[in-house]
Amino acid sequence: MSQRMIAISGASGKTGFRIAEELMAFGDRPRLLLRSESVIPDTLSKAEQVRLSLQDPSALDSALKGVDALVIATGARPSIDLLGPMRVDAWGVRSQVESCLRVGVSRVILVSSLCAGRWRHPLNLFGLILVWKRIGEQALEHSGLDWTVIRPGGLSEREPSLKEEGVYWSGPNQQEKDSIPRRLVARCCVEALNTPASIGRILEVTSSASRPVISLPDALLSIDS
Repeated sequence: MSQRMIAISGASGKTGFRIAEELMAFGDRPRLLLRSESVIPDTLSKAEQVRLSLQDPSALDSALKGVDALVIATGARPSIDLLGPMRVDAWGVRSQVESCLRVGVSRVILVSSLCAGRWRHPLNLFGLILVWKRIGEQALEHSGLDWTVIRPGGLSEREPSLKEEGVYWSGPNQQEKDSIPRRLVARCCVEALNTPASIGRILEVTSSASRPVISLPDALLSIDS
């Protein structure tokens, strides 16, 4: 079986670089879509890198040619720039979806957020970020592509003792709080890529050491029951 080439936008971010590392561990070849000034960890020094602006359609099309899937891990950070979430989480996602349609990339994973689309949430003080994330999700949902949306809870940098930590997988709008380490979010993205039954689904993910470790296929059986 040949290696898959998986593009990752936002690959220098705290979740994005972990997705790239997990793909490499699985045997895939990540193609890192990076801004000119982005810095990546040494663990990714041998991965293919494409420096570009995601706002440049021709550069984006070129970067996505020949890949088997795209993982969108871009995301606006809370800041005084209240237009950032609109540019990154809505129009930025839409432009990546449109590029996939132009060049024939059919499989897309989008890292979004728990509570996406909810108006009454403290995070919306930062430029209605959850509202714009939902608009980005909808652009993907209505694209006709083979999509999966991963909605993680609060993100942590914790790395130790994750093998014994179970992920709580649920359908959309089932969870409102709790957290998950970024490393586990990255593994959830890889597992979704490897699970055809995840196509066309919004999956919310949090984790806890008190939860049993369960595979995504088994979790989907529970969600659908």
